Amino acid sequence: MFVRRNVTLLVPALLSVALLTAGCAGQDDAKSGPKSSSSSAAPHGYVEGATEAAEQQSRLLLSDPGTGDTRVLELITGKLHDTARKAGVTALTTDGRFGYFQGADGTHVLDSGAWMVDHGDHVHYYSAEIKEGGELPGGTGTSIRSDAGVTVVTAAHGKAGVHSRADLEKGALGAPDQLPGTYAGPVVPYAEHLITLTRDGDAPAKVVVLDRSGKHVATPESACEDPKGDAVTRRGVVLGCADGALLVHEDDGTFTAEKIPFGEDVPKTARATEFRHRPGSTTLTAPAGTDAVWVLDVTERAWKRVETGAVVAANTAGEGSPLVVLETDGALHGYDISTGKETTVTERLLKDIPEGATGEAAAPVIEVDRSRAYLNDPAGKRVYEIDYNDNLRVARTFHLDIRPSLMVETGR
Repeated sequence: MFVRRNVTLLVPALLSVALLTAGCAGQDDAKSGPKSSSSSAAPHGYVEGATEAAEQQSRLLLSDPGTGDTRVLELITGKLHDTARKAGVTALTTDGRFGYFQGADGTHVLDSGAWMVDHGDHVHYYSAEIKEGGELPGGTGTSIRSDAGVTVVTAAHGKAGVHSRADLEKGALGAPDQLPGTYAGPVVPYAEHLITLTRDGDAPAKVVVLDRSGKHVATPESACEDPKGDAVTRRGVVLGCADGALLVHEDDGTFTAEKIPFGEDVPKTARATEFRHRPGSTTLTAPAGTDAVWVLDVTERAWKRVETGAVVAANTAGEGSPLVVLETDGALHGYDISTGKETTVTERLLKDIPEGATGEAAAPVIEVDRSRAYLNDPAGKRVYEIDYNDNLRVARTFHLDIRPSLMVETGR
């Protein structure tokens, strides 16, 4: 039986949960003045039927596009759950709780039953039953972004609809509230508002801030040529642009957009357009062409290009942790982000790496949480758990009955 070791003793951990919960309640009761956007955007997260835990209740959502088979792997216990088949899936994304299985004709929603609510100085972890969540409109090219209050579906043509998060939690996907206008990128919930881009003709895109009904609130001074890629961090929303990134930040109700330039001329093929990071971290990674990785330190507003071998996937936990890169030799390589030097290499873990990028030929990914990284091996029908703080040691290997070509982690 697979058991994920706790890094803290059970009794102190449970006491911590009790104290944190009481502290939250005390803070809520003590608030007599108006709530700030950051505090009111982070509810405790409890829903009927859920159980609060002392540690993260991470689960992996796994999909085999070739057969439509899907599985949910509980990382605490190693238990594997079957779910309904989902045919025609070409992409799989998550918002930390729900899995979005995208196909040509629409998106199937799966409630993984694991989530986290971040209060900044502490977090709440929850687990519940795994449930099918229904269908969202929009096929290939659709972007889905969420926070604690809403889930926004932005179609490839730029139209967007807002779904109530409470409806998703109940498994009741009603008609969304349609936002006015057409947008030049995904609509991203942030600080109880919606952040997106608009474009006038051939001019660079500009950041716009909307309220939850779609009413225009602000237009911070900004310019983003050829926008692609986005990520939400503790410091704000990062939007990828041809010359670097824009960081959209809210402070006491005021929104600003700050450019973080590459600092050098970067060809289109080497731009940062697909950000990956540990949820809660302010260190982002993105492929920099075929043989390097961009690392963006959002706190320091600085890019670093780390020279690697041929890149298949990359990620990092940030905060002093190594940059973990799967290269075409099938091994994991660790790099010191500050120096760019390679620090460790594993044995060859993947014997067969697909050249494609979607569906059955999807490239493997590296998912990272607070203590472990996870690497899917579709051809080997397994997932590796990696201790990235111990020279990329393989801590566990989960053997599966499907090809896990698509994988995301929830509960973080």
